[in-house]
Amino acid sequence: MCPPQQTNWTGSTAHLGMAEPVALLALALDAAIGWPAGLYRAVGHPIGLFARMIEACEQAWNRPALPFAPRRALGVATIGLLIAFVGGGAWVLQHTLMSALGAIGWVACALFAFPALAQRSLDDHVRAVAQALEAGNLPAARTAVGMIVGRDTGQLDEAGVSRAAIESLAESFCDGVAAPLFWLLVLGLPGIWTYKAINTADSLIGHREERWRAFGWAAARIDDLANLVPARLGSVLICLAAGKGWTTMWRDAGKHASPNAGWTEAAMAGALGLRLAGPIAYDGVLHDKLWIGPEGRADASAADLRRALAIYRRACLLLWLIAGGLAWAR
Repeated sequence: MCPPQQTNWTGSTAHLGMAEPVALLALALDAAIGWPAGLYRAVGHPIGLFARMIEACEQAWNRPALPFAPRRALGVATIGLLIAFVGGGAWVLQHTLMSALGAIGWVACALFAFPALAQRSLDDHVRAVAQALEAGNLPAARTAVGMIVGRDTGQLDEAGVSRAAIESLAESFCDGVAAPLFWLLVLGLPGIWTYKAINTADSLIGHREERWRAFGWAAARIDDLANLVPARLGSVLICLAAGKGWTTMWRDAGKHASPNAGWTEAAMAGALGLRLAGPIAYDGVLHDKLWIGPEGRADASAADLRRALAIYRRACLLLWLIAGGLAWAR
Protein backbone atom coordinates (compact mmCIF):
# COMPACT_ATOMS: atom_id res chain seq x y z
CA MET A 1 0.00 0.00 0.00
CA CYS A 2 1.25 3.48 -0.79
CA PRO A 3 2.23 5.61 2.19
CA PRO A 4 -0.37 8.29 3.10
CA GLN A 5 1.48 11.16 1.45
CA GLN A 6 1.29 9.43 -1.95
CA THR A 7 -2.49 9.22 -1.88
CA ASN A 8 -2.96 12.99 -1.79
CA TRP A 9 -4.26 13.06 -5.36
CA THR A 10 -5.90 16.46 -5.38
CA GLY A 11 -5.28 17.61 -8.94
CA SER A 12 -1.84 19.16 -8.60
CA THR A 13 0.77 17.64 -10.88
CA ALA A 14 2.96 17.31 -7.81
CA HIS A 15 0.56 14.86 -6.17
CA LEU A 16 -0.46 12.37 -8.84
CA GLY A 17 0.59 9.21 -7.01
CA MET A 18 -2.78 7.61 -7.73
CA ALA A 19 -3.13 8.64 -11.38
CA GLU A 20 -1.95 5.36 -12.87
CA PRO A 21 -4.18 3.01 -10.80
CA VAL A 22 -7.12 5.31 -11.48
CA ALA A 23 -6.42 5.13 -15.21
CA LEU A 24 -6.07 1.35 -15.18
CA LEU A 25 -9.31 0.82 -13.24
CA ALA A 26 -11.14 3.35 -15.45
CA LEU A 27 -10.03 1.45 -18.56
CA ALA A 28 -11.22 -1.83 -17.01
CA LEU A 29 -14.61 -0.40 -16.04
CA ASP A 30 -15.15 1.08 -19.48
CA ALA A 31 -14.23 -2.19 -21.19
CA ALA A 32 -16.45 -4.20 -18.85
CA ILE A 33 -19.64 -2.13 -18.78
CA GLY A 34 -19.21 0.98 -20.91
CA TRP A 35 -22.10 3.41 -20.53
CA PRO A 36 -25.17 1.13 -20.62
CA ALA A 37 -28.03 2.14 -22.90
CA GLY A 38 -30.50 1.98 -20.01
CA LEU A 39 -28.42 4.38 -17.97
CA TYR A 40 -28.10 6.69 -20.97
CA ARG A 41 -31.88 6.72 -21.43
CA ALA A 42 -32.38 7.38 -17.70
CA VAL A 43 -29.83 10.12 -17.02
CA GLY A 44 -28.09 10.86 -20.30
CA HIS A 45 -24.32 11.38 -20.32
CA PRO A 46 -22.12 14.18 -18.89
CA ILE A 47 -21.19 15.19 -22.43
CA GLY A 48 -24.84 16.11 -22.97
CA LEU A 49 -24.48 18.79 -20.27
CA PHE A 50 -21.42 20.21 -22.01
CA ALA A 51 -23.30 20.27 -25.31
CA ARG A 52 -26.22 22.17 -23.80
CA MET A 53 -23.85 24.77 -22.32
CA ILE A 54 -22.08 25.25 -25.63
CA GLU A 55 -25.31 25.46 -27.60
CA ALA A 56 -26.77 28.01 -25.17
CA CYS A 57 -23.70 30.24 -25.56
CA GLU A 58 -23.73 29.81 -29.33
CA GLN A 59 -27.38 30.81 -29.61
CA ALA A 60 -26.94 33.82 -27.34
CA TRP A 61 -23.59 35.13 -28.59
CA ASN A 62 -22.95 33.91 -32.12
CA ARG A 63 -25.13 36.49 -33.83
CA PRO A 64 -24.53 36.93 -37.58
CA ALA A 65 -24.91 40.70 -37.25
CA LEU A 66 -21.76 40.94 -35.13
CA PRO A 67 -18.39 41.53 -36.83
CA PHE A 68 -15.80 38.75 -36.98
CA ALA A 69 -13.60 39.95 -34.08
CA PRO A 70 -16.35 40.25 -31.43
CA ARG A 71 -17.78 36.88 -32.43
CA ARG A 72 -14.34 35.30 -32.06
CA ALA A 73 -13.89 36.97 -28.66
CA LEU A 74 -17.24 35.61 -27.52
CA GLY A 75 -16.17 32.16 -28.74
CA VAL A 76 -13.03 32.47 -26.63
CA ALA A 77 -15.20 33.46 -23.66
CA THR A 78 -17.40 30.41 -24.23
CA ILE A 79 -14.42 28.07 -24.09
CA GLY A 80 -13.07 29.87 -21.04
CA LEU A 81 -16.37 29.47 -19.20
CA LEU A 82 -16.61 25.83 -20.24
CA ILE A 83 -13.10 25.02 -19.01
CA ALA A 84 -13.64 26.90 -15.74
CA PHE A 85 -16.94 25.15 -15.05
CA VAL A 86 -15.88 21.62 -16.04
CA GLY A 87 -12.27 21.73 -14.87
CA GLY A 88 -13.12 23.54 -11.63
CA GLY A 89 -16.01 21.21 -10.87
CA ALA A 90 -13.88 18.13 -11.55
CA TRP A 91 -11.09 19.48 -9.32
CA VAL A 92 -13.53 20.05 -6.45
CA LEU A 93 -14.97 16.55 -6.93
CA GLN A 94 -11.54 14.92 -6.99
CA HIS A 95 -10.34 16.86 -3.95
CA THR A 96 -13.53 15.97 -2.04
CA LEU A 97 -13.29 12.26 -2.90
CA MET A 98 -9.62 11.98 -1.96
CA SER A 99 -10.07 13.97 1.25
CA ALA A 100 -13.21 12.15 2.38
CA LEU A 101 -12.29 8.59 1.38
CA GLY A 102 -8.54 8.60 1.94
CA ALA A 103 -6.77 5.48 0.69
CA ILE A 104 -9.77 4.28 -1.35
CA GLY A 105 -10.53 7.66 -2.85
CA TRP A 106 -8.75 6.63 -6.04
CA VAL A 107 -11.40 3.95 -6.63
CA ALA A 108 -14.13 6.59 -6.48
CA CYS A 109 -12.11 8.77 -8.85
CA ALA A 110 -11.96 5.89 -11.33
CA LEU A 111 -15.75 5.53 -11.12
CA PHE A 112 -16.09 9.19 -12.10
CA ALA A 113 -13.40 8.97 -14.79
CA PHE A 114 -14.42 5.93 -16.81
CA PRO A 115 -17.52 7.48 -18.48
CA ALA A 116 -15.11 9.81 -20.32
CA LEU A 117 -13.55 6.82 -22.10
CA ALA A 118 -15.11 5.24 -25.17
CA GLN A 119 -13.29 1.93 -25.70
CA ARG A 120 -16.41 -0.23 -25.52
CA SER A 121 -18.79 2.23 -27.16
CA LEU A 122 -16.54 2.67 -30.18
CA ASP A 123 -16.04 -1.08 -30.52
CA ASP A 124 -19.80 -1.69 -30.27
CA HIS A 125 -20.67 0.90 -32.91
CA VAL A 126 -18.05 -0.21 -35.43
CA ARG A 127 -18.82 -3.90 -34.85
CA ALA A 128 -22.47 -3.18 -35.67
CA VAL A 129 -21.40 -1.89 -39.08
CA ALA A 130 -19.31 -5.01 -39.72
CA GLN A 131 -22.17 -7.31 -38.69
CA ALA A 132 -24.61 -5.55 -41.03
CA LEU A 133 -22.17 -5.84 -43.95
CA GLU A 134 -21.52 -9.50 -43.19
CA ALA A 135 -25.27 -10.11 -43.23
CA GLY A 136 -25.50 -8.49 -46.66
CA ASN A 137 -27.70 -5.70 -45.30
CA LEU A 138 -26.20 -2.59 -46.89
CA PRO A 139 -29.03 -0.22 -45.80
CA ALA A 140 -28.54 -1.28 -42.17
CA ALA A 141 -24.78 -0.82 -42.54
CA ARG A 142 -25.31 2.69 -43.91
CA THR A 143 -27.56 3.51 -40.95
CA ALA A 144 -25.04 2.09 -38.47
CA VAL A 145 -22.08 3.97 -39.92
CA GLY A 146 -24.19 7.14 -40.06
CA MET A 147 -24.24 7.06 -36.26
CA ILE A 148 -20.46 7.55 -36.05
CA VAL A 149 -19.58 9.72 -39.06
CA GLY A 150 -20.66 13.14 -40.26
CA ARG A 151 -20.53 12.48 -44.01
CA ASP A 152 -23.46 11.55 -46.26
CA THR A 153 -23.95 7.77 -46.10
CA GLY A 154 -27.11 7.20 -48.15
CA GLN A 155 -25.26 6.40 -51.40
CA LEU A 156 -22.21 4.58 -50.01
CA ASP A 157 -21.43 1.10 -51.33
CA GLU A 158 -19.85 -1.63 -49.19
CA ALA A 159 -16.34 -0.25 -49.74
CA GLY A 160 -17.46 3.29 -48.87
CA VAL A 161 -19.22 2.15 -45.70
CA SER A 162 -16.19 0.08 -44.67
CA ARG A 163 -13.76 2.94 -45.28
CA ALA A 164 -15.96 5.38 -43.36
CA ALA A 165 -16.15 3.06 -40.36
CA ILE A 166 -12.40 2.38 -40.42
CA GLU A 167 -11.58 6.09 -40.61
CA SER A 168 -13.92 6.83 -37.70
CA LEU A 169 -12.41 3.99 -35.67
CA ALA A 170 -8.88 5.28 -36.26
CA GLU A 171 -9.68 8.92 -35.54
CA SER A 172 -11.83 8.11 -32.51
CA PHE A 173 -9.10 5.93 -31.03
CA CYS A 174 -7.38 9.24 -30.33
CA ASP A 175 -10.21 11.47 -29.11
CA GLY A 176 -12.25 8.67 -27.52
CA VAL A 177 -9.54 6.64 -25.79
CA ALA A 178 -5.89 7.75 -26.07
CA ALA A 179 -6.40 11.48 -25.46
CA PRO A 180 -8.81 11.16 -22.50
CA LEU A 181 -6.47 8.62 -20.90
CA PHE A 182 -3.45 10.86 -21.52
CA TRP A 183 -5.10 13.82 -19.79
CA LEU A 184 -6.31 11.61 -16.94
CA LEU A 185 -2.72 10.54 -16.32
CA VAL A 186 -1.44 14.11 -16.56
CA LEU A 187 -4.11 16.08 -14.65
CA GLY A 188 -6.52 13.59 -13.10
CA LEU A 189 -10.29 14.15 -13.21
CA PRO A 190 -9.92 17.82 -14.21
CA GLY A 191 -7.75 16.73 -17.13
CA ILE A 192 -9.98 14.02 -18.56
CA TRP A 193 -13.25 15.94 -18.23
CA THR A 194 -11.83 19.25 -19.44
CA TYR A 195 -10.51 17.41 -22.49
CA LYS A 196 -13.94 15.90 -23.16
CA ALA A 197 -15.56 19.33 -22.84
CA ILE A 198 -13.06 20.84 -25.29
CA ASN A 199 -13.50 17.97 -27.73
CA THR A 200 -17.30 18.32 -27.52
CA ALA A 201 -17.00 22.04 -28.27
CA ASP A 202 -14.82 21.33 -31.28
CA SER A 203 -17.32 18.81 -32.65
CA LEU A 204 -20.21 21.27 -32.24
CA ILE A 205 -18.75 24.64 -33.21
CA GLY A 206 -15.15 24.13 -34.34
CA HIS A 207 -16.01 24.20 -38.04
CA ARG A 208 -14.83 26.28 -40.99
CA GLU A 209 -18.27 27.11 -42.36
CA GLU A 210 -19.26 30.78 -42.21
CA ARG A 211 -21.59 30.34 -39.24
CA TRP A 212 -18.85 28.94 -36.97
CA ARG A 213 -15.57 30.23 -38.42
CA ALA A 214 -15.25 33.10 -35.94
CA PHE A 215 -17.17 31.79 -32.94
CA GLY A 216 -15.66 28.28 -33.12
CA TRP A 217 -12.07 29.43 -33.71
CA ALA A 218 -11.01 28.97 -30.06
CA ALA A 219 -12.69 25.56 -29.78
CA ALA A 220 -10.85 24.27 -32.85
CA ARG A 221 -7.47 25.67 -31.85
CA ILE A 222 -7.51 24.41 -28.27
CA ASP A 223 -8.74 20.99 -29.41
CA ASP A 224 -5.80 20.84 -31.84
CA LEU A 225 -3.46 21.60 -28.96
CA ALA A 226 -5.07 19.08 -26.60
CA ASN A 227 -4.73 16.30 -29.19
CA LEU A 228 -1.20 17.13 -30.30
CA VAL A 229 0.59 14.50 -28.20
CA PRO A 230 -2.21 11.89 -27.93
CA ALA A 231 -2.70 11.73 -31.71
CA ARG A 232 0.94 10.92 -32.31
CA LEU A 233 1.00 8.47 -29.42
CA GLY A 234 -2.14 6.81 -30.80
CA SER A 235 -0.63 6.44 -34.27
CA VAL A 236 2.48 4.79 -32.83
CA LEU A 237 0.31 2.37 -30.84
CA ILE A 238 -1.69 1.45 -33.95
CA CYS A 239 1.52 0.69 -35.85
CA LEU A 240 2.86 -1.33 -32.91
CA ALA A 241 -0.42 -3.23 -32.64
CA ALA A 242 -0.37 -4.02 -36.37
CA GLY A 243 3.35 -4.55 -36.70
CA LYS A 244 3.41 -2.22 -39.72
CA GLY A 245 2.07 1.04 -41.12
CA TRP A 246 5.02 3.24 -40.19
CA THR A 247 5.87 4.45 -43.70
CA THR A 248 2.31 5.51 -44.52
CA MET A 249 1.95 7.16 -41.11
CA TRP A 250 5.03 9.34 -41.53
CA ARG A 251 4.36 10.16 -45.19
CA ASP A 252 0.60 10.81 -45.18
CA ALA A 253 -0.26 12.12 -41.71
CA GLY A 254 -0.14 15.68 -43.02
CA LYS A 255 -2.65 15.05 -45.82
CA HIS A 256 -5.60 15.40 -43.48
CA ALA A 257 -7.21 18.80 -42.93
CA SER A 258 -6.75 18.29 -39.19
CA PRO A 259 -3.20 18.53 -37.81
CA ASN A 260 -3.93 15.49 -35.64
CA ALA A 261 -6.57 13.20 -37.17
CA GLY A 262 -4.30 12.27 -40.07
CA TRP A 263 -1.85 10.51 -37.79
CA THR A 264 -4.09 7.68 -36.64
CA GLU A 265 -5.86 7.45 -40.00
CA ALA A 266 -2.55 7.17 -41.87
CA ALA A 267 -1.31 4.57 -39.39
CA MET A 268 -4.47 2.50 -39.89
CA ALA A 269 -4.33 2.89 -43.69
CA GLY A 270 -0.77 1.60 -43.73
CA ALA A 271 -1.56 -1.19 -41.28
CA LEU A 272 -4.43 -2.47 -43.45
CA GLY A 273 -2.96 -1.68 -46.87
CA LEU A 274 -6.03 0.42 -47.68
CA ARG A 275 -6.70 3.76 -49.32
CA LEU A 276 -8.62 5.99 -46.88
CA ALA A 277 -10.12 9.51 -46.92
CA GLY A 278 -10.36 10.89 -50.46
CA PRO A 279 -13.45 12.69 -51.88
CA ILE A 280 -16.27 12.80 -49.31
CA ALA A 281 -19.78 14.28 -49.48
CA TYR A 282 -21.18 16.41 -46.65
CA ASP A 283 -24.75 17.71 -46.89
CA GLY A 284 -24.83 16.94 -50.58
CA VAL A 285 -21.58 18.79 -51.35
CA LEU A 286 -18.57 16.77 -52.52
CA HIS A 287 -15.27 17.73 -50.87
CA ASP A 288 -12.19 16.72 -52.83
CA LYS A 289 -9.96 15.51 -50.00
CA LEU A 290 -6.57 13.90 -50.53
CA TRP A 291 -6.18 10.13 -50.37
CA ILE A 292 -4.29 8.72 -47.41
CA GLY A 293 -2.36 5.61 -48.42
CA PRO A 294 -3.06 6.18 -52.14
CA GLU A 295 -1.19 3.02 -53.14
CA GLY A 296 -3.51 0.88 -51.01
CA ARG A 297 -6.63 -1.01 -52.04
CA ALA A 298 -9.85 0.94 -52.48
CA ASP A 299 -12.15 -2.08 -52.19
CA ALA A 300 -12.44 -2.14 -48.39
CA SER A 301 -14.79 -4.79 -46.99
CA ALA A 302 -16.29 -6.15 -43.79
CA ALA A 303 -13.19 -8.34 -43.46
CA ASP A 304 -10.99 -5.24 -43.44
CA LEU A 305 -13.28 -3.70 -40.82
CA ARG A 306 -12.81 -6.78 -38.64
CA ARG A 307 -9.02 -6.49 -39.09
CA ALA A 308 -9.21 -2.83 -38.07
CA LEU A 309 -11.17 -3.76 -34.94
CA ALA A 310 -8.53 -6.33 -34.03
CA ILE A 311 -5.78 -3.72 -34.38
CA TYR A 312 -7.84 -1.25 -32.37
CA ARG A 313 -8.29 -3.73 -29.53
CA ARG A 314 -4.58 -4.50 -29.42
CA ALA A 315 -3.81 -0.76 -29.39
CA CYS A 316 -6.21 -0.35 -26.44
CA LEU A 317 -4.43 -3.21 -24.69
CA LEU A 318 -1.16 -1.34 -25.16
CA LEU A 319 -2.71 1.61 -23.33
CA TRP A 320 -3.63 -0.77 -20.50
CA LEU A 321 0.00 -1.93 -20.39
CA ILE A 322 1.23 1.66 -20.28
CA ALA A 323 -1.08 2.55 -17.38
CA GLY A 324 -0.28 -0.70 -15.59
CA GLY A 325 3.45 -0.33 -16.15
CA LEU A 326 3.43 3.22 -14.79
CA ALA A 327 1.44 2.08 -11.74
CA TRP A 328 3.84 -0.78 -11.10
CA ALA A 329 6.91 1.42 -11.57
CA ARG A 330 5.58 3.98 -9.08
